[in-house]
Amino acid sequence: MPGWNFADLWERVADRFPDATAQVQGDRRTTWSEFDRRADGIATFLRSNGANHQDKVALYLYNSPEYMEGCFASYKASLVPVNTNYRYLDEELAYLWDNADATAVIFHGTFTPRVEAVRSRVPNVKHWIWVDDGNGPMPEWAVSYEEIANSASERYSPPEGRSGDDITMIYTGGTTGMPKGVMWRQDDLIRATVAVGNPAYYSDPEEIGATAPVDALPEAGPPGLPACPLMHGTGWYTANMYLTAAGSVVLLEDRTFNVEELLDAIQREKVAALTIVGDAFARPIVNALDAEPDRWDISSIILVSSSGVMWSEPIKKRMLAHNPGMLLLDSFSSSEAIGMGSSVSFAGGEQKTATFNLGADVRVVNDAGNFVEPGSGERGRVAIPGFVPLGYYKDAAKTASTFIQIDGKRYSIPGDYATVEADGSITLLGRGSVCINTAGEKVFPEEVEEVLKTHPNARDAVVVGVPDEKFGEAITALVEVDPDSGVSPEDLIDHVKATLSSYKAPKSVLIVDTIGRAPNGKVDYKRAKTYACDTLGITV
Repeated sequence: MPGWNFADLWERVADRFPDATAQVQGDRRTTWSEFDRRADGIATFLRSNGANHQDKVALYLYNSPEYMEGCFASYKASLVPVNTNYRYLDEELAYLWDNADATAVIFHGTFTPRVEAVRSRVPNVKHWIWVDDGNGPMPEWAVSYEEIANSASERYSPPEGRSGDDITMIYTGGTTGMPKGVMWRQDDLIRATVAVGNPAYYSDPEEIGATAPVDALPEAGPPGLPACPLMHGTGWYTANMYLTAAGSVVLLEDRTFNVEELLDAIQREKVAALTIVGDAFARPIVNALDAEPDRWDISSIILVSSSGVMWSEPIKKRMLAHNPGMLLLDSFSSSEAIGMGSSVSFAGGEQKTATFNLGADVRVVNDAGNFVEPGSGERGRVAIPGFVPLGYYKDAAKTASTFIQIDGKRYSIPGDYATVEADGSITLLGRGSVCINTAGEKVFPEEVEEVLKTHPNARDAVVVGVPDEKFGEAITALVEVDPDSGVSPEDLIDHVKATLSSYKAPKSVLIVDTIGRAPNGKVDYKRAKTYACDTLGITV
């Protein structure tokens, strides 16, 4: 079926606003015409050297202009960009690139030794495209990204044409299992994301024109800054949105989160939209602003959006104090389901932690496959219809269990549990895959984590279940606290009991130097559980 395609839209942006900024990273600044031309070079190289329609191109990159250029090139050539977690080790990389059937890998030079170690295990990869980041010379088996990007003589168009049916893929994090490639039709992804800010994308492009929404823009869009990695869904989805709105993507240079660089960039580039991932990003931002309230001007920010990790009400209040005019959007979404719910906070109207208004036609489904009634107190999984993925790449069984038919309508049900309040809003409980069963009671780690993080001396927390002869699983918390605070495990346990039922309180609390969150703000629960068991002397 026909539909919207990113390459068609972005090429039209480049035609209309050639001198507008498309990407910024430090001193590097790329115009839309340069962005378009460089992507043509990569697209032409790939298709001229054996890549076929819908072949996969792995992006093994830190945040950099080359990341979205690689995506643009893939869209142009009707290829499929594949995100690669730059924290992966040899086994994980070999699995991912083999599972994705990658035929080309674009990688930063700093990853050369690791790429060298896995090359022989992924024989389907024909092209290794090296991005110079100042970390050693280009290996003899690679080709230079920069040379290819500057080689275009004309705009590239694939022989079979482009379509809204062209897919793009985002691999899930794999913290509770092996990573899976979530396949989206480009048309569905555009309608699920970009249409939120421009309803024209709900229309049929054959009726209004394949570039009509861009044609209607009076000027280039504002800059947006994804503070999280582009290799994860939250950063990548929003970068696509910023560019489709004819805006620009502002990227940070530091490869670890640097709050001062972030605030400097917001002020320098007059960033209008900021993408973060919950308290893991928001807390250091407000701490810096509280410490030096007159140092940074963040008045340009209109919207701060967060997805993937809970964003607490106290942190939202502190952030709004520094710019009362902005909106804080807490989006309840995942790689498999965009728009399950949202919570919008503004000065004087901060929303409670983990409470969301349901998206259009979103329901909560119990284990029997029935819709949960508001105010019933029943728990169920959140189900979203409409613009949802095709499924998981090469995993028919998981596709069948996640994307199901209810009353003739197809729903995506990725496994997020919630209750429906009497007013129709939902209270998010967490992923069933990490749910703890203690003495027959189900406890969702995120619920306990959020209470722990409200303790005045707690910086961060993660909760896991460890084997226990009496309870089956015992709730165990790893908590990062302020140095020299003197807070004890007993203090933290009592703090939870003051808010939640006693059975939800940790049986043990381990004080740690750091939770060790990933760059996208998420926690590896498997690793946390292993650490807890090792520390407590428990054999799994």
